[in-house]
Amino acid sequence: MNRLFEKISLDLKLESWQVSNTIRLMEEAATIPFIARYRKEKTGGLTDIQISEIHKLLELLRQLESRKATVLKSIEEQGLLTEEIQAKISSADTLSRLEDIYLPFKPKRKTRAGTARSRGLEPLAKMIMSENISSVDSVARRFISKEKDVETEEEALQGARDIIAEWISEKEQTRNSLRRLFERQALISSTVVKGKEQEGEKYTNYFDWQEKASKAPSHRVLAMFRGESESMLRLKVVPEQEEAIGIVSNQILRGNTEASAQKSLAVKDAVKRLLFPSLENELRSSIKSKADEDAVKVFSENLQQLLMAAPLGQKNVLAIDPGFRTGCKVVCLDKTGQLVNNDNIYPHPPQRETGLAVKKIKSLVNAYKIEAIAIGNGTAGRETEEMISRIRFDRDLTAVMVNESGASVYSASKVARDEFPEYDVTVRGAVSIGRRLMDPLAELVKLDPKAIGVGQYQHDVNQKMLSESLKQTVEFCVNRVGVDLNTASKELLTHVSGIGSKLAGEIVEYRNVHGLFASREALKKVKGMGEKAFEQSAGFLKIKDGTNPLDASAVHPEHYSIVKNISLKTGLGIEKLIGNKKFLSTLKPEEFIKGEAGEFTIKDILTELEKPGRDPRKTFKMFSFRKDIKQIGDVKEGMLLPAIVTNITDFGAFVDLGVHESGLIHKSQIADEYVNKPSEYLQMNQQLTVRVLQVDLNRKRIALSLIGVEE
Repeated sequence: MNRLFEKISLDLKLESWQVSNTIRLMEEAATIPFIARYRKEKTGGLTDIQISEIHKLLELLRQLESRKATVLKSIEEQGLLTEEIQAKISSADTLSRLEDIYLPFKPKRKTRAGTARSRGLEPLAKMIMSENISSVDSVARRFISKEKDVETEEEALQGARDIIAEWISEKEQTRNSLRRLFERQALISSTVVKGKEQEGEKYTNYFDWQEKASKAPSHRVLAMFRGESESMLRLKVVPEQEEAIGIVSNQILRGNTEASAQKSLAVKDAVKRLLFPSLENELRSSIKSKADEDAVKVFSENLQQLLMAAPLGQKNVLAIDPGFRTGCKVVCLDKTGQLVNNDNIYPHPPQRETGLAVKKIKSLVNAYKIEAIAIGNGTAGRETEEMISRIRFDRDLTAVMVNESGASVYSASKVARDEFPEYDVTVRGAVSIGRRLMDPLAELVKLDPKAIGVGQYQHDVNQKMLSESLKQTVEFCVNRVGVDLNTASKELLTHVSGIGSKLAGEIVEYRNVHGLFASREALKKVKGMGEKAFEQSAGFLKIKDGTNPLDASAVHPEHYSIVKNISLKTGLGIEKLIGNKKFLSTLKPEEFIKGEAGEFTIKDILTELEKPGRDPRKTFKMFSFRKDIKQIGDVKEGMLLPAIVTNITDFGAFVDLGVHESGLIHKSQIADEYVNKPSEYLQMNQQLTVRVLQVDLNRKRIALSLIGVEE
């Protein structure tokens, strides 16, 4: 285990003690959010991202150790294990190196070399390999045998070359040399499959494409692999074959004899038939894996920004799911997000009951003391927004266009059916739109993150990797913000550190039966809430207006005694300490260090007392599209338009202009300097002013730029 700690610490540039302590905490069932927030002394203040990297690398190294055990057992069972081989296996630091060591011992399916051995040609191969014979033909003649189906000298030599080719392909040094060549020089080239030119039109850019495989960006790699899987493109990922043959020849050939000529033929065969296919598959897997990692990272970053979007907060909200023929579904939600009324209006074609719709909206606003209006940004969204903007209300109202991606998925889900069994999907969808405005995090956690539709090529990447990363992203966001124990849904509670789905259900059931929680301590009465679960979750569960004011903060119950000690030493009651930023800033953390609670913990406690239960998300900011831009035909080249970022990829950012089609800011149009990662310049939901470069009405594409645009 110490060797694993050292390896991880070197790879991640961390101290060995940080790694070992972190891994021990994880082995004690501590979650990553809990370790990052409440065990900083143990980890040296590692972030949740760093702890996650430790966890990932540990899993990879454990897989490597497991594979080593399997390989050792296999070689030992063959009676071929030596101390030298055991040492090489033990020191192997990658799976590819381990597999290279194992390759000569790996049980093989039927091969040309295997057939040649069965015909008794291995001794001939050894003689040729040694280059210690003067006449190849005369030696080969000895191996002619009708019994063994070797009828000519050339058949004998061909069999010997097959065996030599296999030996060459299994040489660790040779594989490493060519592997480096593949990594440095391989080109990924793409051509259209004959006859698929029209069907594969969307892959036009890749009909005749070539670039260095090591430099190819993830979005192009994934696009080409998708084109290949759909039988539209033909791909190769290889370096120059002649250079590879030269490298192997220099390692294998020793003289200029008849034997070396045979070996030269075997080298060419080994490279073309055995090494190139094997190493191409390996490199394909490697660049696909890297492309997957990049794409998953983009998706996770986008999701994080969506989940951490500024909430409007607890307000009475009227939400509208717009539509033309079927009308607009209207719901009213109270400050806690509970549905209190639902109705339909038909202000748009074909009914055009605008007057009646306006009257009904005004009536609902007054009846339910509405403070904000949420309007879905789908079909008829702009038309509905325009209607709302013309209504004269007797109070100031915030009207906001809300991204409704995935709302239809939620409305048809079991979660929505369980919450609103008596209502249809249209009501559920409108409720989701309203709640997204109030608290995006609390509502979006009810969805499979993949349904939100951000990122790039999400269906082409490793689905297990994507799901795990998105699950972790949701968990990190939920625990960074914290959860109101008395209002949180089961779905939101499920993502709290140490809880999970079953315990979340028990908490909601207990709340329904016994009423609101008065304290965190009362959590211990919930079925299944053991000491470990309480330890891991309590700090992230907040109770407003409870019996203990610290329960509304992120101070963990295990540290309440520290706050009490601060109160005693300073002579100020806890209630007077909370929010007293001026006084708290004068305190020296080192004066309150006690036991395992070191400077990290004390600083966190003092910071939390300054603004207890503070929300790390930004303050909500209003946004409006241009009123005269409603469809793509209204967008003209040269216009400056307000826009909001809806998706970020490695090749650019998509924005909403208030028309049905999204606009694209290619990464070359984001800044005057070279932009490698658009995510380093832009964020989800960021409000921008963009310049229209080009409008393609036929393809329904809008090209935009930020260069030279002043905010």
